[in-house]
Amino acid sequence: MNELNALFRKRIGIPENESIPFEALDNVLEKTAKSIPFENLCIIENKTNDITKENLINKILVKKEGGLCYELNSIFYFFLIENGFNSVLARGVIYENAIQEFLILGRTHVTILITHQKQTYLIDTGFGGNLPLKPVPLTGETITSNNGDFRIRKLESEHGDYVLEMKLKHKDTDWKIGYAFDSKKPIIDVSEFNDIQTIIAEHQESPFNKKPLITRLTTRGSLTLTNNSFTQWIDGIVTKEKIDNARFKELLKQHFGV
Repeated sequence: MNELNALFRKRIGIPENESIPFEALDNVLEKTAKSIPFENLCIIENKTNDITKENLINKILVKKEGGLCYELNSIFYFFLIENGFNSVLARGVIYENAIQEFLILGRTHVTILITHQKQTYLIDTGFGGNLPLKPVPLTGETITSNNGDFRIRKLESEHGDYVLEMKLKHKDTDWKIGYAFDSKKPIIDVSEFNDIQTIIAEHQESPFNKKPLITRLTTRGSLTLTNNSFTQWIDGIVTKEKIDNARFKELLKQHFGV
């Protein structure tokens, strides 16, 4: 077993000798969501590196940090490949439901598409608190997980040919768009995502270069930490604590191991 496969399994708590059939991906995705946080700390601290397989292994699996979509889904893509899955990466555009428009940053979201028994599924480990936690078929079928309901809708547009829609548990009563993505332009070279990292780090409209953000799912909800607040969702009940810098560092270590 190579380094990436062994280290990834150790990070999320899967035995080295355990095979991973398609039916086990639900469990793997849940463990990943609870173990590896979505965070922008390297962007905020101006400590980014080139997006390469080696750098991602070092950042996420050796130093045990988290990352943004282009990092989290890239490392999971490599893990899927190592475990025999027919997988590619794809780019998409995030939809901002508050203003009902796609973000002007363009195709800065990265997601994963896998093919199993002639059916294509979307997998995402890098969408913050909006993770499906299961493979979502491109057929339009609704899947239900511990995080809500998710489906893929065929929709040809300038942003791609499909959209991910979701109703998050305890949060949404109606379907909302997560992002559009393009299944016709598969990506296998993660160096393409250096352009995304530059946009995320430098663009004035980027939501991830303003203040630190770190979030991960839990068994009963989610945790989200910024430089001035700590928000917990537990069984549908939200609590929010205002914090200072000392408390930020304390919570960062306590809940995210950073």
